Amino acid sequence: MSANSNFVDYVRIFCASGNGGKGSVHLRREKFIPKGGPDGGDGGRGGHVILRGNSQFWTLIHLKYRKHIRAEHGEGGSGALRHGADGGDIYLDVPLGTVVKVAETGEVLFEITEHGEEKILVKGGRGGMGNAFFKTSTNQTPRYAQPGEEGQENWFIFELKILADVGLVGFPNAGKSTLLSKLSAAKPKIADYPFTTLEPNLGIVECRDHKSFVMADIPGIIEGAHEGRGLGLRFLRHIERNSMLLFMIPADAKDIAAEYKVLLRELKMYNPELLDKERVLAITKSDLLDEELEKMIKKGLPKKIPHLFISSYTGKNLVQLRDLLWDKLNS
Repeated sequence: MSANSNFVDYVRIFCASGNGGKGSVHLRREKFIPKGGPDGGDGGRGGHVILRGNSQFWTLIHLKYRKHIRAEHGEGGSGALRHGADGGDIYLDVPLGTVVKVAETGEVLFEITEHGEEKILVKGGRGGMGNAFFKTSTNQTPRYAQPGEEGQENWFIFELKILADVGLVGFPNAGKSTLLSKLSAAKPKIADYPFTTLEPNLGIVECRDHKSFVMADIPGIIEGAHEGRGLGLRFLRHIERNSMLLFMIPADAKDIAAEYKVLLRELKMYNPELLDKERVLAITKSDLLDEELEKMIKKGLPKKIPHLFISSYTGKNLVQLRDLLWDKLNS
């Protein structure tokens, strides 16, 4: 991950909710009412820290430098049954696909997947009851009240898993970034060497009738990615959230079927459920092939998944690919 990268998909943050305010011990004292009863009000609750899904956010960069987040404490109650003010809540907007874990144990608490969805991360402490609450027929003037409840605090990890419809899977340099730039308005950095893509690029692919789907170029897998080699695990995480996988293997690969198997194996070792996703195979850089070569290659391709020979350079079969992906997503 480059140091100046704006794509932040992991932050560790300390969050503390507010303490509840204490209840008031107060006896009513007015002219002509020398012995009024208890009228101490309740304390206000402490502020919560609340996560809120926001579809305008794509990364967690806005939280990268906010290491400590503390909500306000509730205020104490007072005489005349006055309730203390509640502490202000803190809202943290996060992109859809944010998973929240307890830092120490790794326990997953929840995931935010919808715009406007709200989840309380740490609850504010309850306010204490004032002495008015404790008045009974046998105890007319209680001289005690509850203290406020303490807030909660902990370190949390926020992890972003990108929500995209189609994830591009292939070794470095398979032509994924180029395809994304051709099919969508995304402008990924493209260069001719492995590991050009160091962060997922998202593109919106427009189809007919103003329909569209989201495509994510996930950095190239290398053998051993599931063991955390190369840029491995961090990016396999993003593939989990794609509803469909487009495998991309260049026409000049030594053995296309073998390369496909390696990619499949990496996904399986990481998470076998990934193999349940719909798959499509694109043979890229097909402008290098004549019809005869294409026929030869076709014979060795995996039988069970649909394939297309494409070229981002000449535009060959790109419209067909887009339509195929759209049909598969909507079948």
